Amino acid sequence: MKAAIRSKYGSPEVISIEEVEMPLPADHEILVKVHAATVNRTDCGILCGKPFAIQFFTGLFKPTSPIPGTDFAGEIEAIGKKVSAFKVGDKVWGFNDNGLASHAQYLVISENKAVLKMPEHITYEQAAASAEGAHYAYTFINKVNLKAGQKVLVNGATGAIGSAAVQILKYLDIQVVAVCDTKNVARIAALGADRVIDYTEEDFTNQDEKYDFVFDAVGKSTFAQCKPLLQPNGIYISSELGPNAENLYLPLLTKIRGGKKVIFPIPINIKRSLLFMQNLLNEGKFKPLMDRTYPLEKIREAYEYVASGQKIGNVILTFL
Repeated sequence: MKAAIRSKYGSPEVISIEEVEMPLPADHEILVKVHAATVNRTDCGILCGKPFAIQFFTGLFKPTSPIPGTDFAGEIEAIGKKVSAFKVGDKVWGFNDNGLASHAQYLVISENKAVLKMPEHITYEQAAASAEGAHYAYTFINKVNLKAGQKVLVNGATGAIGSAAVQILKYLDIQVVAVCDTKNVARIAALGADRVIDYTEEDFTNQDEKYDFVFDAVGKSTFAQCKPLLQPNGIYISSELGPNAENLYLPLLTKIRGGKKVIFPIPINIKRSLLFMQNLLNEGKFKPLMDRTYPLEKIREAYEYVASGQKIGNVILTFL
C-alpha cells in the first residue's frame, strides 16, 4: 500500500510517499481502507514535534510511528477474529490525537478505540472533517457549565475548532459572537453565529459587550487582553499554551483569586466527543467547514498550507 512516511521530526520536507506492507488486524482490530483524512494542526504538531511535550506521547527522539495522521473515514475490509462491534463493509470514522497512521491507504485500529460507524447520509470527507477540530471544540464546551441564553465569543471562527464550536454552541442554544476576517463573514454567519466581528475592521478585544465565556479557538489572544470582555465570573479558554505557557498556570492562579478565570482544556475523552458529533451529524445539525482537498501524493503541499495558518475549516486528504 502507499503511505506517507517520515523517520524524524521536521518540516513537510521530511515526508515521502512509499510502498509499505499492509497492516494485518489483531484479534480486536479492524482493517480499514482509508477514503479520507484531514491534515490538521495536531498533525502539524506531531510532524515537527512541537511543542516538545508532544514527543512524550509520539516518540521522544523520533516518531514512534513512521506514518503520520490522526483521523480517518473509510470502509472495513477485514476484522480480527474477536471483533464484535463491526463487520466487513461497515463505513467507519475515527480519531486519536497521538496518531493513527491514517495518512496511508490502509490502517488498523482496535474496535475499543475512538472509532464509530459513519452516519449514512454523509460523505467520507465530511466524516473525516467532523473529528479533530470538533473534538477540541466539544472539549472546550465540556470544561464549563453552559446554560441556554448565555453569551460566548469565539475567536478564530474559521478554523476547524472555531467553526465546530460555533455550531455546537448554537445547538446548545447559546448566543454566539464570532470573530473572523472579511472574506469569511458571510460563511461564519451561515453557520449560525448571532453576530460576526470582522477583525480587519474592528479589534474584538476593544468593545463594551460582555461575555460569559471567551473561547479562543486559534490561540492568538491572551487572558489579559480578553479579561475586560468577561462577566464578573466569566471564563477564558484558549486552544494554545499562550505566552510563556501562561495558560498552564493561570487556571490555578485565577482559581485562587476568584472572579474571572482561565481554564485550560485537556482533551482526553475522544470517543465521547465523536459520539456527540455522530448525534449532531445524524440530526443534520452539523456541517463541517472544508477548505481544500489534496491527494496523498501532494501531502507535503497539504501540510505546508495548514502550517501557513491560512486554512478555512478542514483540509482534506484523499486516497486512490
